[in-house]
Amino acid sequence: MSARNAIEVEQVSKRYRLGEHRSGARLGEAAAAALRRVGRRPRPEEIWSLRDVSFTVEEGHALGVIGRNGAGKSTLLKILGRITEPTSGVTRTRGRVAALLEVGTGFHPELTGRENLFLNGAILGMSRRAMTRRLDEIVEFAGVERFLDTPVKRYSSGMYLRLAFSVAAHIEPDILVVDEVLAVGDAEFQAKCVGRMHKAEREGRTVVFVSHNLDAVAELCPEAIWLDRGEITAAGDTDSVIDSYVRAATSPDRDAAPLVHTGEVTLHGVRLLDEGGQPAATIRRDRPFRIEVRYTIHQRVPGLDMSALIFAASGTRLVDEAWSDTEGSRPDRPGTYTVQIAVPPVLNVGDYRVGFWAGTAYETLLWEPGAASFRLEGSARGRPERAVALFLPWQVVDEQPPRPPVEADSGSTSAIGP
Repeated sequence: MSARNAIEVEQVSKRYRLGEHRSGARLGEAAAAALRRVGRRPRPEEIWSLRDVSFTVEEGHALGVIGRNGAGKSTLLKILGRITEPTSGVTRTRGRVAALLEVGTGFHPELTGRENLFLNGAILGMSRRAMTRRLDEIVEFAGVERFLDTPVKRYSSGMYLRLAFSVAAHIEPDILVVDEVLAVGDAEFQAKCVGRMHKAEREGRTVVFVSHNLDAVAELCPEAIWLDRGEITAAGDTDSVIDSYVRAATSPDRDAAPLVHTGEVTLHGVRLLDEGGQPAATIRRDRPFRIEVRYTIHQRVPGLDMSALIFAASGTRLVDEAWSDTEGSRPDRPGTYTVQIAVPPVLNVGDYRVGFWAGTAYETLLWEPGAASFRLEGSARGRPERAVALFLPWQVVDEQPPRPPVEADSGSTSAIGP
């Protein structure tokens, strides 16, 4: 293996067979498996979770792995963590690997948090003396001091995650493999996790990070790969990989059948355009986008006005921008037109739909409340309930406290006058 590569993956594939039963270690399990096979031997269905995946990660670098659910991300990390073996291909890792793949992996539910810390430390190659030396730091990071001597079966999923990530991050592994650590923790703990992974990278450790939080991947990892149906669809600079990923789902063709047709106006279609002007149904939350409307006026409509609306998934109207708010002169003669409205990156992560209205000050000619839909991907920063994220600047005024009066030195004398 190259001296600079911490991880090398060569043509790795992983196959699973559905409906295949293996003999258990116990007699009862073996008998049950045999009975299930009596009278029928269906050919098990094969699913390839990974197909011919190849990449390398240099020492001290962080690699992000993105993709939809079922794309093969967790399977890849299990292979890197030596939890499962590939069906074909080879993986090589340099140094000790600490893998946080599932909440509570390696924890015994009947043991206390303290006992599980020592158990996990031993599994990950840490001596009892070294674990004792780092115990206070691990517990403080996890924030579970009060429950340290409570069996972990009574822990919430968030407490499980805190403890598991803390021990994995503090044993100082050469390679830290993390799968969706930000999916359970609160905003404060998410920030601590990302900060800890940043620190590991600065210390020369290698990080492989799987997450649906695209902002966190972009912040932590300079390089990324996009897995889709077990294959690498894109690899390289993180921003370009994420852009390709969010553009994958595009809106229907603009020449499709009209959405709404009235005697005066026909709405041919509404679509979302990303920052680069490409049609997209999924857009990064921190990027501006445009709503494009294509329509036809069949007869002159004096004072024609239009409005683009954005609704949250709950139905709350978040945006209602009329053409007349900013444009005094608008086309009202027969013809086919395309108009765009720019939307700054102020909406929070989530699913939205676009509505379209056309009419005059006196009547509604056309109203389509579900002309298009889209999703904003990224980080909700621990506040998914807020509708908009304006990131307004804060102004700080430093008010200097009054200086205390200077007291005369009782041990000194001064004379006034000659």
